[in-house]
Amino acid sequence: MLRSPPADGATNMATDHALVVRAARTGEGVLRVYSWAAPTLSLGRNQRARGSYDLDAIAARGIAVVRRPTGGRAILHHRELTYSVAAPAPPGEPLARTYARLNAIVIDTLRRLGVDARLATRSAPALAPGLTPCFDAPAPGEVEWHGRKLAGSAQWRDRGALLQHGSILIDDDQATLAALASEATAPGPIPATLREAMGRAPTPTEFADALADAAAAAFGATPEALSADSPEAQPEAALARLYRDDNWTWRR
Repeated sequence: MLRSPPADGATNMATDHALVVRAARTGEGVLRVYSWAAPTLSLGRNQRARGSYDLDAIAARGIAVVRRPTGGRAILHHRELTYSVAAPAPPGEPLARTYARLNAIVIDTLRRLGVDARLATRSAPALAPGLTPCFDAPAPGEVEWHGRKLAGSAQWRDRGALLQHGSILIDDDQATLAALASEATAPGPIPATLREAMGRAPTPTEFADALADAAAAAFGATPEALSADSPEAQPEAALARLYRDDNWTWRR
């Protein structure tokens, strides 16, 4: 398990990408918990975003922008808990099944923190990766609290390995996304937050400990600690350059 200090968006995405490369090479998985050095708008891998956001408004609010290697829709990362799983992809297992198994660990984690989180089961129309925020509404298999989305997750597979990202809101910053659009956009539904569900903000250490315990229960082994200073936890320069490159960020 890797507990990373706050970092900028490009470093966070490059680190997760590097861990996927490591998983494909070694056959070992890494569970990571991290945070963001500044408010950061992350775009889904295939989301159309070029020309859709007001770059002056983004800059005026001190918000950074990065494009994730995973899919899904836009998220404003700020007051949240963020995790990633980089691991070998189970051969022959559909993405939806892997997604459900990993989200079940998130459910267990949240219940260990006293949150009555559940997997959404009701059917909902699939949404294209456009400007609709990630936290607009829970889709089947996503994590919700009292019918409102609490965690946003997305997964990507490459060369026999997978990366799943998850953002769990402490406070709701997602309404800001409407103000960043280049055209008027109505704010979406209000998502659930941990402050509302718990009556307080959990610390990253609390969350990481609960996540490690939930993973140990699911896999029958306690995750070994991976130091943030370890060379294996450092992204290669080429990956760091990729996620800082506007040609990647605004490629669509």
